[in-house]
Order: sequence, then structure tokens, then C-alpha cells
Amino acid sequence: MLTRMTKRRRVPAMAPEDRRAALIAATLPLLREYGTAISTRQIAEAAGVAEGTIFGVFPDKASLLRAALMSAFDPQPAVDALAALGAQTELRARLSEAVTTLRTAMCANANLITAPRELMADDAEFRERMMDGRRRMLAGLAALIEPDRDRLRRSPEATAQLLLMLIVASAHRGFGQGGEFGEMDDEEIVSDLLDGLLVRPSPTPSTESLS
Repeated sequence: MLTRMTKRRRVPAMAPEDRRAALIAATLPLLREYGTAISTRQIAEAAGVAEGTIFGVFPDKASLLRAALMSAFDPQPAVDALAALGAQTELRARLSEAVTTLRTAMCANANLITAPRELMADDAEFRERMMDGRRRMLAGLAALIEPDRDRLRRSPEATAQLLLMLIVASAHRGFGQGGEFGEMDDEEIVSDLLDGLLVRPSPTPSTESLS
């Protein structure tokens, strides 16, 4: 009688930085779905490694979760995507693409908003990186708006701030206050910025009606 032996699939050896990146990549979807209550066993299974492998790269689970949060909130992919849009298209279409880019990234991290309070409360580096990320996104939006500066009542920088506030509020559904922010689509966000909220301008009284 032949005895079948099931062998654990060996994961190819990786350089430390590659292993670190792979563990972070495996952790992020779990963190977004389940929050900080995930276990190292879940992470190891998702990464296809033994649980002890995690502690060969990170001193503890909290360190891995902090690294995953840093990766999740890294603004560079969004900043690069904004830079790639260029200024060839019309302003409205350009801003609509920018809203889609930023809103998609923010919605992916919507469930992580409370996690930094647990893991990063005293982390000055994380707070500075978050502030720097906001500055870089604002700069990227302002650069998209700059070619149409003369068409706007506000500077590209001020317009970028207004747009980013609308994106953040819609992605996080009014910061838990409910309402209709989450129902706004990308085109409506751009329209609210460029056209305002009036459905149509109020009619101007004619001279006959005033006489």
C-alpha cells in the first residue's frame, strides 16, 4: 500500500526587503476587511509562509500593521497618477479623472481611518507623512488646474483645496454624518466645484416688470 505524504509548498527564498514587501501586500487586504483584529496566522496563510517567518522580518504584529498602514496611505501612486493626466484634455474632463483617481484610493482605505488612532497615536513620523501626502496631492491637483487659472475666480491652489475637501467628504460619506455625500458621483463633484449648486440661474427681472 502506498502512503501519500502531503508536503507544504516551499515558498521561494526572498531578499529581506522583498519578503517585507510581500508580507505588507498580504496584510493590506486583511486589514481593510477585518481591521486590526487580524491575527499573524491569518497573515501568514495569506502570504503563504510559516507564521514564524513574520517575526523574522517584523519584531511584532503591531510593527507589521504599522508598516501596512504606511503603505496604504502612501500618496505616491496617486501623485504619480495625477501627474500622468497632463493638461491635454478639457478642464472638466481632467478634473473628473483626478476625482476618480483620488476617490478610488480613499474609498479603498475608508475602513482604515480609525486604525491610525490605535497604532499611530504617538507616531510623529506617520502624522508628518500624512500631512506631506496631503500637500503633495494638493500640489498635483493645483498643477492640473493651473492651465485654466484665468477661467477661475480662485487660484489653482484654493480650487484644489475645495476639490480635495469634496473628494474626502464623499469618500468618507460626510465623516460619519450621513447625508448625501456618498451618493455623489465623480462628475457631480466636479460640477459642484465648477458650476455651484444652483440647478439654473435665477431669471433676471425685466425692465417691464419693474415699471
